Amino acid sequence: MFVCPSAEHPYSHLIDTLKDGRIKFFNPQKLNDPRYDKLPLSIRILLEAAVRNCDGFYTKKEDVQNLLDWQQQQNKAEVPFSPARILLQDFTGIPAMVDLAAMRDAVAKHGVDPSLVNPKCPTDLIVDHSLQIDYSKWCEAHSVEASGVRVVKLPAVTLQPPLGRPPASVQQIENTPLLCPFHLKPADQWCSKAFKNVNVVPPDVGAVHQVNMEYLSRVVQVCDGFIYPDSVVGTDSHTTMINGLGILGWGVGGIESEAVMLGQPVSLTLPQVVGCKLVGNINPLTTSIDIVLGITKHLRQAGIAGKFVEFFGPGVSQLSAPDRTTIANMCPEYNATVSFFPVDQVTLKHFKKTNFTQEKLELLESYMKAVKLFRSYEDPSEDPEYSEVIEINLSSMVPYVSGPKRPQDRVAVSNMKEDFQSCLDEKVGFKGFHISKEKQETRIPFLHCGQEYQLAHGSVVIAAVISCTNNCNPSVMLTAGLLAKKAVEAGLVVKPYIRTSLAPGSGMVTHYLSTSGVLPYFSQLGFEVIGYGCATCVGNTAPLPEGVVDAIKQGDLVACGVLSGNRHFEGRLCDCVRANYLASPPLVVAYAIAGTVGIDFEKEPLGVTSEGKEVYLHDIWPSREEVQQIEEDTVISSIFKDLRGRMEKGNTFWNNIDCPDSVLFPWDHKSTYIRSPCFFSKLSKEVPPPQSIECAHALLFLGDKVTTDHISPAGSIARVSAAAKYLLSKRLTPREFNSYGARRGNDAVMTRGTFASIKLQNRFIGKSGPKTLHIPSGQTLDVFEAAERYQRDGIPLIILAGKDYGSGNSRDWVAKGPYLLGVRAVIAESFEKLHKNQLVGMGIMPLEFLPGQNADSLELSGKERFTIVLPDSLSPRQQLTVKTSQGKSFLVTALFDTDMDVIFFQHGGLLRYVARTLL
Repeated sequence: MFVCPSAEHPYSHLIDTLKDGRIKFFNPQKLNDPRYDKLPLSIRILLEAAVRNCDGFYTKKEDVQNLLDWQQQQNKAEVPFSPARILLQDFTGIPAMVDLAAMRDAVAKHGVDPSLVNPKCPTDLIVDHSLQIDYSKWCEAHSVEASGVRVVKLPAVTLQPPLGRPPASVQQIENTPLLCPFHLKPADQWCSKAFKNVNVVPPDVGAVHQVNMEYLSRVVQVCDGFIYPDSVVGTDSHTTMINGLGILGWGVGGIESEAVMLGQPVSLTLPQVVGCKLVGNINPLTTSIDIVLGITKHLRQAGIAGKFVEFFGPGVSQLSAPDRTTIANMCPEYNATVSFFPVDQVTLKHFKKTNFTQEKLELLESYMKAVKLFRSYEDPSEDPEYSEVIEINLSSMVPYVSGPKRPQDRVAVSNMKEDFQSCLDEKVGFKGFHISKEKQETRIPFLHCGQEYQLAHGSVVIAAVISCTNNCNPSVMLTAGLLAKKAVEAGLVVKPYIRTSLAPGSGMVTHYLSTSGVLPYFSQLGFEVIGYGCATCVGNTAPLPEGVVDAIKQGDLVACGVLSGNRHFEGRLCDCVRANYLASPPLVVAYAIAGTVGIDFEKEPLGVTSEGKEVYLHDIWPSREEVQQIEEDTVISSIFKDLRGRMEKGNTFWNNIDCPDSVLFPWDHKSTYIRSPCFFSKLSKEVPPPQSIECAHALLFLGDKVTTDHISPAGSIARVSAAAKYLLSKRLTPREFNSYGARRGNDAVMTRGTFASIKLQNRFIGKSGPKTLHIPSGQTLDVFEAAERYQRDGIPLIILAGKDYGSGNSRDWVAKGPYLLGVRAVIAESFEKLHKNQLVGMGIMPLEFLPGQNADSLELSGKERFTIVLPDSLSPRQQLTVKTSQGKSFLVTALFDTDMDVIFFQHGGLLRYVARTLL
């Protein structure tokens, strides 16, 4: 956000000019402080924002000095950061807009002008981020994709008989615009009409990460005659992708994003910055995903959680801009806050291919050099000082996949067959499935489309080529496409029962796949474009054929999914597919053709043609030179111009949507997608005094590694779940349930969906499932039903957990859901930082056991009643006493990192705090 500075601005003397005085900027070099040249470039961006936004209230001169003194203040001082813009995707962006609409209602009831509830920071809402796949291998001969590319069904193959035209009711049941009235186009619909500074990106453009890079990224912003660095926080953990273009950005919760939208800066502890020095030369056969996974492994082992990573060294120049964004995207996997690549000539070359004019490129380069945010990686004299340095040799990278249950478990492709066998042998755990020796050779025959096939352990039943985050790099998608082309030309096929799909991150990807001539070959192998957004990664794959499911169950088979995404926790793709591997797009195609992960590509043929000829992977793998030539010929500026045109044009259906024209949103009480949430009920002008939590019961007793998938699932709504019972009561059929992601604007559904994961391991129950023990009655109930009983009886709730509570994707309902269930505190051994911030933002206390302590060491059964004593005055990182009904007491640390955290908690959460500032 930016407010034109006045003459009284404390740093007005730092204002400098470019372009003959027509463009102004704050020049930190005019501080004449030698510490500036030694700062990491990511810290220089934070410093510039602090100087520019210094108002004496949210940002003070003390904050500027702390940033200059980064070497001494890292990991100590708290500093504010006001990003240039906000990025919202549908899963968290839609609820954010719902919350703002509800906040308008709340302040209006107090006689305040509701239009004051309005984003102060430019906000982009991406509609097409999450998709649900209802059909596989179905394509109409005359369908036209969003990119304008006609998809032709090739007559040479009929992979699965069409089921007929999908009924209009498949995607949405309600007679409302798309998912809800907030999916709107600027100037036509309520969201962008009612709120200032909101830009809605229409459907059929691309997933949030791709649109952010291809259309929204600016590197520098120019506003009111001032130029300053582009920066962004987004409601998705993979917002970090943008750091590959020299734009500082990271993921925040939907709750925090709403605060920034309303004028609150992000508060962060001044981070340590790890310098990642890249040396060596890249092997020609190594794909960008191999580089990504190799660097991810190094950084994960380095223990850099919560730190900034900044890349430098001569090896960086070998990485293209897409390579860098691919690496930056993986931040959530090694728990860094950002992985930053400062702007250099490679960055400028990338933007020259996109929608940047020569004049803008010259302005960008002049400004970045003027404030020393431009790098020459070959010049070591420009290297800043870092908290520590990690050196990685690029020549050591070889092809890997990750799995079968966790992204950090990497397997060299050359060892894949042997590793999968060991997974069958090992006891059930992070990798093992414990299949007895006599059952490992099991083969189950089944019929599909009138033909008999066999499934065995390791059989591939899901193969998804995805290009949105860690596989957005055009080179890997073109490699996959060329591999498909060579495979078809060699006479290879993919078995028709395998659920194949192609999910380009944007129309741009479809465009260059078509222009390069490889898209028809993808289709001929069954990889048809299903749309733009998250699908297989979040469990939205089409149902497997009944014969496949029956065979898997009959043989208790460890069936496999292979995808080029970035998430594949056990059971996430499909509950009957136990082994899931992350792989590069060409390897997804290769394993789909092979039909099994139990193959040694170096020694065994990929397949056999109808003439009986054996074809090996090396026979059809395209050369690096071949891929680079096609990339150069197809990924050109015209593609970005096409994207801009589709952004501005939208589509006919979208443009014709009617919407209300009012300051307050007219809620439809019949809607099962959108409801006014109750976060502002009983909102008073006065801040209530701190209240101790007395005689609370534990709603859940959880172990380690509880992810956001466990807390707030994003996939389909199970027919026997509490959310299903609610929807059935609204006269919807199971086919009309849709997914939790689609219904994130309905608090009634999402509260019932909290802790509804079939993989939830609750120690009260002893087996996985969305159940818990209602302690007073001794009954086993759905989590929601138990919480409802506790609330009815006026009993506060807590949650007991182990290490890494809340890891995974950023979702606001992982905090909103527990809040509405009546959870007042979570006591855990450790928290994922982003989720911890979300809990604070909803007024839930994140409490950490003291080092060396946990529920087991304290001999807690979880069935005690807990009292947490709050003092009259709370302070950051304060220790609190927890007393149990069994006479025990122990200390915990309240994870309020800043004074603002304490204020948010005292107000009952960030939303109520912001609302009170308007009363």
